[in-house]
Amino acid sequence: MASPKHDSDLPPPPPLPPGVTPIVGVPEESSATKRAPMVKISYEDGNPVEAKGIGRRILDKVLETYGSELQGKQFAYDGEKTLFTLGPLPSIKLNFTVVLEDQPSSRSGGDSPSAGSPGNGDKKRLKRPARSKTYMVDFSYAAKIPLQAITDALRGQDSEQFQDAVRVLDIILRQNAARKGCLLVRQCFFYNQPRNFVSIGGGVLGCRGFHSSFRATQGGLSLNMDVSTTMIVQPGPLVEFLIANQNVRDPGGIDWTKAKRTLKSLRITAQPTNMEYKITGLSDKPCRQQTFELRQKNSQGEYEGVEVTVYNYFVNHRNIDLRYSADLPCINVGKPKRPTYIPVELCSLVSLQRYTKSLSGLQRASLVEKSRQKPRERMGALTEALKTSDYGCDPLLRSSGIAINTQFAGVGGRVLTAPKLRVGNGEDFFPQRGRWNFNNKTLFEANELERWVIVNFSARVDMNTLKRDLVKCGQRKGMKVSEPFGTVFEESQQDRRAPAHKRVDRMMENVKSKLPGPPQLLLCVLPERKNSDIYGPWKKKCLSDLGVATQCIAPTKLNDQYLTNVLLKINAKLGGLNSMLTMEHAKSIPLVSRVPTIIIGMDVSHGSPGRADVPSIAAVVSSRGWPSISRYRAAVRTQSPKVEIIDGLFKPVPGTTDQDEGMIRELLVDFFKSSGKLKPEHIIIFRDGVSESQFSQVLNKELDKIQQACKFLDETWSPKFTLIVAQKNHHTKFFQENSQDNVPPGTVVDNTICHPRNNDFYMCSQAGMIGTTRPTHYHALHDEIGFAADDLQELVHSLSYVYQRSTTAISVVSPICYAHLAAAQIGQFMKFDDFSETSSSQGGGMTSAGSVHVPQLPRLHPNVSSSMFFC
Repeated sequence: MASPKHDSDLPPPPPLPPGVTPIVGVPEESSATKRAPMVKISYEDGNPVEAKGIGRRILDKVLETYGSELQGKQFAYDGEKTLFTLGPLPSIKLNFTVVLEDQPSSRSGGDSPSAGSPGNGDKKRLKRPARSKTYMVDFSYAAKIPLQAITDALRGQDSEQFQDAVRVLDIILRQNAARKGCLLVRQCFFYNQPRNFVSIGGGVLGCRGFHSSFRATQGGLSLNMDVSTTMIVQPGPLVEFLIANQNVRDPGGIDWTKAKRTLKSLRITAQPTNMEYKITGLSDKPCRQQTFELRQKNSQGEYEGVEVTVYNYFVNHRNIDLRYSADLPCINVGKPKRPTYIPVELCSLVSLQRYTKSLSGLQRASLVEKSRQKPRERMGALTEALKTSDYGCDPLLRSSGIAINTQFAGVGGRVLTAPKLRVGNGEDFFPQRGRWNFNNKTLFEANELERWVIVNFSARVDMNTLKRDLVKCGQRKGMKVSEPFGTVFEESQQDRRAPAHKRVDRMMENVKSKLPGPPQLLLCVLPERKNSDIYGPWKKKCLSDLGVATQCIAPTKLNDQYLTNVLLKINAKLGGLNSMLTMEHAKSIPLVSRVPTIIIGMDVSHGSPGRADVPSIAAVVSSRGWPSISRYRAAVRTQSPKVEIIDGLFKPVPGTTDQDEGMIRELLVDFFKSSGKLKPEHIIIFRDGVSESQFSQVLNKELDKIQQACKFLDETWSPKFTLIVAQKNHHTKFFQENSQDNVPPGTVVDNTICHPRNNDFYMCSQAGMIGTTRPTHYHALHDEIGFAADDLQELVHSLSYVYQRSTTAISVVSPICYAHLAAAQIGQFMKFDDFSETSSSQGGGMTSAGSVHVPQLPRLHPNVSSSMFFC
């Protein structure tokens, strides 16, 4: 079955409500046209300028110097190779020459003394008040982009140039922020104001800024603003940053091999010039031993080279006191064949430099905690950001006919009633504010836990209390939990310092030697709640090698709530159900209960920032046992690093006509076996993690592969498909009028701020207890099943209540959460330690299929492959 290729195939949006007022107005008949010249900037010798950030200074100088020749036209410059003007320039090709002087850094990182740079020509540099460079700037006409395309798109007309026109407006916003000295991270802008900085430990600061971009909506062209946070390195003395980053007491404890990786490409200032430099490396020798050739006059007045140490140069020639740099490496800010060294204690990191390394668990927790804002606090921050940006005075926006309303856009929403849930003993109830509990309730379908074992990896937990209270908690929840195997398997003292996989192997050998047969469950007590190096090897041993369900815990207190949450996970892993939708039990879900329907969730997990050579992990989960939509199983594969589109959905085996190793076949066969040998007539797919620019790839590649997998199973089988993308990574928030609280759970908005033509809606299914609730943005890209808008929204809302791990409605449909969990958990099987820690410097750009060797993940044991092991 062919997948859709055009926007016209998408289902229509809900009708536009009356009385909608746009937040941003565009002239009804806009004749404005943006011209897009290409920009080439080079040095006098013709070599291209590659330094980032200097392009804006050069273009500002062009405008200042040649304003009359350019007929006073303003630029919208993207900082790289593209420039936009309103209307044509005097000629399709223009050439300019400008001279820029080096300027002292305006982003000083602190008040401590720094020093200049010894090296060839340094003394001449210091004698002159400033150095100047000449640049050649060439403009050449590239394209014409009519802003009328935006008006056409808002009217629901197809417009190929709509995205280009909106991009021009976004570039104007970026330029506006750049001229105010902001750090630019795509469409997020960060001011150099200490009041926006919060420390999250390790020499890293959270920097609060704001996102700003234009979007086409049913209400007109809208300005989308939100609070945003990025990580930056702590500005100020470089040594203080390294001490904090490596958690050492003094400069003598710094690991300089690690420091070299951390510091590469960061920028520093050096006094007395206060000039700004980029770090290119470290010296091979300590400051007191590292030498360079200093050119100075001899007695005959001729220049000759004299070999001196960096330490001697600064102390004796520059009269600068060095307190602790003598035995430390120097900072190199020069080129490979022409190094320039500065003592480390005389360097200061400039402000607003992004920190792109992975954060520790504690840093992540601290960032989340310190980034939270209550709704009213966030509204105040956004109002201030709009005021500071002063878009109303931007000449390019005004010339483009853009006028921005300073008030928040008003939208109409509705609150869906929480679905009724069924638990044990036939009891039905309605969750309150997206939450419920199992006080005085029993599990809907509780599995007996008869044969189980406790293993303890050196955690300080009272094992007798754990055993006794877990058994009692199970009795209260209607789950029969027998006493565990008599002995708690404790890790021996000598094993505690062994590598993680050795500790796991020895523990498992001990368990197998004393058990009469395989247990149902291995309860593993870990010493650390997060980042335990035991977790991955233990999960692999249990799920891949032995085929035994396992639950890992790291309790800090053993109360009823904690133990109930543990039992919810255990029961789901053993095949039980904690609760289910009442309408699911009654087989009354519209379009789902009527005919065999499989619900699929898909997600891709990527390596952490700075690990561009680590394979990505794709996970697909599917419902099983129709008419149930609460039980799922997973299929997981590795694929090329940083590739978002899943390539393991359909994998016919070469040389065969009936063998397919893809994930979809695996899941469809399981559905067939678990659903009374029925093939699904409806296939509902939820896809997470893709941007709007990737929607066409999801439709034309992933959906097409799923359809091919179905045809490969049975050429005569033609199920109907609905494909929905769920987006959490966006910048839309909702606030209640005249209320300090978050919007209530079940809030749906499908008007005003939604797409002018496509079928999309926002939903806040969860209770926002902390900070400001982030809605999930759902896009129905393809709908052959024919859902009514209300039925689709009710299904999405209901799927937020079938998450077996908790007693709360979650923020996105459960199949997507399960896919994320499955990818994360099986990804722990392999730590990819054989991959380098470098990123773009070693293969970071190689992300196409086949460009990087992709190791395959171990397959799950047949005993657990159909279970909810990821719960």
